[in-house]
Amino acid sequence: MLSDFLHEYFLKLSIIVAVFGGAFLGIGIGLVMRAGAALDGIEVLALYTLKRTSFTITEIILGINIIIFSFAALKFGIETSLYSVLTYFAATKTIDYVVEGIQAYTGVTIISAKSEEIKHQLVNNLGRGITVYKGERGFLPGKFDVSADCDIIYTVVMRLEMRKLKNLIYEIDSEAFVFANTIKEASGGIIKSRVKH
Repeated sequence: MLSDFLHEYFLKLSIIVAVFGGAFLGIGIGLVMRAGAALDGIEVLALYTLKRTSFTITEIILGINIIIFSFAALKFGIETSLYSVLTYFAATKTIDYVVEGIQAYTGVTIISAKSEEIKHQLVNNLGRGITVYKGERGFLPGKFDVSADCDIIYTVVMRLEMRKLKNLIYEIDSEAFVFANTIKEASGGIIKSRVKH
């Protein structure tokens, strides 16, 4: 009974150490990389590979480490290897926040029948610049001939503003089609809110 309790205790402790150890490791690596330096060969290889692929630094670091841990699993066992993968997974997520910042940008595309009101709210309430594409909506499954002209609105917001933006859109049009993608780099235009409070 005591051995079962100790086994369960050390299992939980190992998971906590893997996650929080990875987070602290990510903070350290992220701060170093944000300064333009590297700690070891993996970061150097990641920075070198970054210029030649479409992967992010953290995806490259995680990929290289998974390969290394796969070979390590043959010698040290699969359980130890999986804890290491968990540690580096937590580290890569933390590196993303440290290197790119909490204020990472998100590109949002909005298609709505009430686009005029949404445009007005985005510019005047959120203080965001928008780009409007002229498009045509095709809807009703099996009846593509039913279509209508529409404005396709594109804007860039900070990650922390996404919930506010969605709430604003769905208050106006609960049927609006909204999709977003992370932007790795943004400059120029109206990126930060221009609304005066």
